[in-house]
Amino acid sequence: MKLIRGFIKLYKRIFWSFERQARNAGVKLGRNNEIMTRFWSTEPYLITIGDNCQITNGVKIFTHGGGHVLRDKYPTFDCFGKVSLGDYVYLGNNSMVMPGVSIGSHVIVAAGSVVTKDVLSDTVVYGNPARPIKDVNESLKDKV
Repeated sequence: MKLIRGFIKLYKRIFWSFERQARNAGVKLGRNNEIMTRFWSTEPYLITIGDNCQITNGVKIFTHGGGHVLRDKYPTFDCFGKVSLGDYVYLGNNSMVMPGVSIGSHVIVAAGSVVTKDVLSDTVVYGNPARPIKDVNESLKDKV
């Protein structure tokens, strides 16, 4: 039985699209997303992704972390939270979104950034921790 479960898991990993894997794990997905990661933390049902988002290779979205370290002193302590992405969000390669973070619509998260706080719509963020550097509309003016 264990061998059969292993084959099924391997089959899903090889033949299912990233989007299908995310939906199967419990991630709430909008339409027309481009997903290139398989990492959905241990509570994927706490992740909501809007429409037309691009989640690139190596992105990690966390829904919990570190709570067990403090439970000997604080038995009821836990560190988890929902993560939500609005519409038209771009998460650059190897960026990380921490528990409890909401990212608005039309947001660009630069590669390698660690998003620890909510991000307002129409913002470009980068760094560790990620911080806003400019408005998306300003960024477009620079390029057009």
